[in-house]
Amino acid sequence: MSDIEEPGKDAESAQEAANEVMTPAMRLMELQGKHRALDARIHEMYEYPYQNQILLQRLKKEKLRLKDAIERLKDEMIPDLNA
Repeated sequence: MSDIEEPGKDAESAQEAANEVMTPAMRLMELQGKHRALDARIHEMYEYPYQNQILLQRLKKEKLRLKDAIERLKDEMIPDLNA
């Protein structure tokens, strides 16, 4: 077997993925997964006595940004009861 891949093979799979329509539920699951991964990474960093404070702060901000995006998406998915 050859280690050389067909030219454009990765580009084709990336194009197919880009054309796939993400439902709000799929997007919600993706954001929640990223939020959980950031939470785990933040907890791991606290186990080290000399954690990188700047990186930790950035991770926390990103986690909050994801939380806000999750809440906005949940609000969009729930129909307005006053309508």
